[in-house]
Amino acid sequence: MTDYASVKDEIRRELATAAAADEAMTRVVAILKARIPAYTWVGIYRREDADLILGPYVGKPSPHTRIPIGRGICGAAAAAGETIVVDDVNADERYLACSVETQSEIVVPVIRDGVVLAEIDIDSDTRAAFGRQDQELLEAVAALLAEKL
Repeated sequence: MTDYASVKDEIRRELATAAAADEAMTRVVAILKARIPAYTWVGIYRREDADLILGPYVGKPSPHTRIPIGRGICGAAAAAGETIVVDDVNADERYLACSVETQSEIVVPVIRDGVVLAEIDIDSDTRAAFGRQDQELLEAVAALLAEKL
């Protein structure tokens, strides 16, 4: 069973020593992927004008390196400025398929001063993989990451 508090503490420690935004994002995706077995793809998209640009990630390559705000689940989360959890991506018409194995997704905006700067995007090969603890952890990580971007 995953100890979410220790994952958050580890990320907090790593972000405290990260010198630059790219380093901070790289550390976050590596820790989340390594520490939480259900997370099969972990990435961060940075907002650039009206698009989300894929930054550091761990997992299979994604064909979606640029996503317009409002398109797909990532674009919807950026447009709304809210976390979106999808228990079954095959039942959600917004889903932009990256892998046939992906069953569920969570997207958490990284917000500072009311502006979406980036998003944490996580896929799982398990249906309904993301619960309350995942959302709380990832929203806390997004708040920590917002200080570095």
